[in-house]
Amino acid sequence: MTLPLLPTTMVGSYPRPSWFRYQLEGRDVLDAFKVAHHREAFEDATRASIDDQTDAGLDLLTDGQMWFDDYDMGIGSFLWYWLERTGGFATAKVAHPARAKAKGRDEWALDEAGGVEVVGPITRGPIRLAALFDLAQKMTDRPLKACVGAGPVQLSTLAHFVSGPIKDRYALSEALADVFVAEIKDLEAAGCQHVQLEDLGAWIPTLSGEKDYEWVLRIVNRTLAGVKARKSWHFCLGNVWGNRMSGMTDAGYAKILPRYYDADVDEFVLDFACREMKDVALLRDVPKEKSVAVGVIDVRTLEIEPPEQVAERIRAVLLHVSPQRLTVTTDCGMKQLPRVCARGKLRSLVLGTNIVRRELTGRSDSQIPR
Repeated sequence: MTLPLLPTTMVGSYPRPSWFRYQLEGRDVLDAFKVAHHREAFEDATRASIDDQTDAGLDLLTDGQMWFDDYDMGIGSFLWYWLERTGGFATAKVAHPARAKAKGRDEWALDEAGGVEVVGPITRGPIRLAALFDLAQKMTDRPLKACVGAGPVQLSTLAHFVSGPIKDRYALSEALADVFVAEIKDLEAAGCQHVQLEDLGAWIPTLSGEKDYEWVLRIVNRTLAGVKARKSWHFCLGNVWGNRMSGMTDAGYAKILPRYYDADVDEFVLDFACREMKDVALLRDVPKEKSVAVGVIDVRTLEIEPPEQVAERIRAVLLHVSPQRLTVTTDCGMKQLPRVCARGKLRSLVLGTNIVRRELTGRSDSQIPR
């Protein structure tokens, strides 16, 4: 399916329906689905997420990630879904390795995230991204992207090295990259044509030093090497119950994005609405062979932005990026919103995009491809 001009999408996880109370708590989804009513509820919740996106008019959908449990940080399962299902990690949540260095609001954020102990060799476990993709894609005839993460760099920074052959975050990220490669290969075999790596490890060198930019880039390229699907890399500004992560991301994208221009990706997926489009001019320098997906919906507020405000944010991006290289998206972290609010924001996203589409093409709403 060919996407229209200024395709619309969302980032990551979607609010769970209020009636969907099931938690995987570390289990293999195929184990949990042996219970008929768990599987039925999961499928219904996934269908509800897809229907909300479809009703809003999004062009590129996600499965909503109903497989993320309701852990701390609102989307804490973004981290723990992988840790719980990868061999070599203990399952207990311990203190974050950087907790002693945190200041201010970041102390609370790192307490929410926690840390994990590495106790053995890293091996692939029952992550099941291909099975989850297949389940969701059967529910819609619109294209579905697979949101893959937290990524290997970010996960490696949570670790305490207790026992086993791996002794530092660099070796851990290499081993985790192999797990991700296998998962993405299975996604492609299942027919997935849009893979979005979600690795906030892009920000780590702002704390750990200049030398680590090369490490981050190497691991991302290793993770996505050989992937034929359209490849996106998402690294957001952090969202902990609507709060900003201060330490890593204060300097904004201007500090780190140029370091990753050589990444083996087709698209960067970036949050801008939460900072009122600050630094959007830096997108002018993104290599012309790469596209950008720009967040124009602020998910840290319950306000449903008017379509005209969304359109104005899109116009701010188009001053620096051609419409052929732009996807319009939300910022990251919708799971923390009330579902009614999320639905309204998605609808405004599409309506605001249609305003700009009309300006670019001279078409009416009925003539705009869906």
